[in-house]
Amino acid sequence: MTSTTFIGAGNISQALIGGYLKTGQADRIVASDPVSAQLDKLPAEVVRTNDNIQAIADSQTVVLCLKPGMMSKICQTLRGQTDDKLFISVAAGITIESLNNWLGEDTAVIRCMPNTPALVQQGMTGLFANTRVTDSQRNIAENILGSVGKVLWFSTESALDTVTAISGSGPAYYFLVMESMQQAGIGLGLTADESRVLVLQTALGAAQMAIDSDLTTEQLRINVTSRGGTTQAALTKLMDAGLTELFAEAIEAAFERSKELSRA
Repeated sequence: MTSTTFIGAGNISQALIGGYLKTGQADRIVASDPVSAQLDKLPAEVVRTNDNIQAIADSQTVVLCLKPGMMSKICQTLRGQTDDKLFISVAAGITIESLNNWLGEDTAVIRCMPNTPALVQQGMTGLFANTRVTDSQRNIAENILGSVGKVLWFSTESALDTVTAISGSGPAYYFLVMESMQQAGIGLGLTADESRVLVLQTALGAAQMAIDSDLTTEQLRINVTSRGGTTQAALTKLMDAGLTELFAEAIEAAFERSKELSRA
């Protein structure tokens, strides 16, 4: 029997469990959380417990859905119980080295960086594995994280700082753009509901066009920018204000902060 344990039953864990159940890849899923109300939100077929050691006893894979500040304490209580298990961490800023220090140096560990659209099965997750992870364990990680979106493997752990800056924090950048566009629409006479519908559907359509097209996003932008038209007027204003450079600086700031958190 293939058994997978999720330690922590918060939002990301609930999303992963729901997505993973739909794949039919796990015969048994166990979830552990000290808050019974969190466990009550899980599907009926999930085995529930408040005991982490009991939860992982018969599982081949353990997904650590914990806040970074809780990771050290919880992992050290599991030390000596890791056997041939795979541990997958979704905690931002917690390095493979730290996880192996807490769990045991021979433990197979995958560190990943999902983003919040995983909650609606449209997530983007970057993954990095230590040398103890087997090909079959990589496949298991892909099945779990891929059940709520797309996954991308990286050959260096440091790349996850860039993943954090672009896709981990990225949804907030798009939310800010959408928020600003909605406010502009209201300022030009639309109702809040009208502006919201226009902006959100436009964002969805633009993203789908980019996903479906073989063209670069640069070429797609050029294609919808008529010389002397309304789009060119708006884009000229944005580019003259240094939007491209500002985005680069913002993402670099997130990248540097991610490295700081990892070192801490």
